[in-house]
Amino acid sequence: MPGLTHLQTAQPVTFGHHLLAYVEMAARDRGRFADARKRLNESPLGSGALAGTSFKLDRDMTAKSLGFDRPTANSLDAVSARDFVLETLAAASIAAVHLSRLAEEIVIWTSPLTGLMQLSDKFTTGSSMMPQKRNPDAAELVRAKAGRIIGALSGLLIVMKGLPLAYAKDMQEDKEGTMAALEALSLAVAAMTGMVRDLKPDAARMKELAGAGHATATDLADWMVRMLKIPFRDAHHLTGKIVAKAAEGGHELPAMPLKQMQAIEPRITKDVFSVLSVERSVESRVSFGGTAPKNVRMQANRWLKQLARKKTRLRR
Repeated sequence: MPGLTHLQTAQPVTFGHHLLAYVEMAARDRGRFADARKRLNESPLGSGALAGTSFKLDRDMTAKSLGFDRPTANSLDAVSARDFVLETLAAASIAAVHLSRLAEEIVIWTSPLTGLMQLSDKFTTGSSMMPQKRNPDAAELVRAKAGRIIGALSGLLIVMKGLPLAYAKDMQEDKEGTMAALEALSLAVAAMTGMVRDLKPDAARMKELAGAGHATATDLADWMVRMLKIPFRDAHHLTGKIVAKAAEGGHELPAMPLKQMQAIEPRITKDVFSVLSVERSVESRVSFGGTAPKNVRMQANRWLKQLARKKTRLRR
């Protein structure tokens, strides 16, 4: 499929590689929630209004009984802070941004103007006026939910920024926005899970667009660096000239006549065409984390094994 920067043709990638980018994001999101819990799962019980209590309470026992990891260490901090809400909302906001970016890409991918894939009818609606429309409403709503979640974080930060210690009634504002944000995130996760599961990629169209716009130009420059022993800066400049000539003649690079390339750089040989296909370009990206299919399979298998282990632990 086409890999884009600035929403312009960059280099071809595999669809699996693209989706695995979001898997990495989701893993970090999960880690942020887990990390926040480790730090913030403390019981305030026994802190009193701000100074503690004169009753001899076993705060360690009550904390454990209520499912906390430990009691808070400072009674004033315990009643004054809302970090446990702010960190949760921060993690939720970052996760929502990731979901929103994927939702936006689904809107682009499923547009008839690109035609890279089709969204299930379960996640689209028709138009009240135009019978041909299949609007990606679910993806659009995920984008919108991200704004609500980020807004909850921003709102509570503004509430807390000017409060002296300890408690003030302003803090009651931490509940409504937080609950709404977490509910919105839960809905967004469920919606995106269904959309991705039911996406129907058009492999032929994806391959067609993967090679459009001279997407293997970098491979041409890399070939010149290796075979002609020239600096990448010079290879980049020569490739730019070759691309301009190809565009002038209405050719993509793999179909450009060799003589036209040699008119710009005489040392180019027919061997150059071995690196200019979409398939070869993708296969050559073998660096760790790259889009080469063998890398993608390895990373996908790694994540599948991790998910299987997590599911096993959850069943216990």
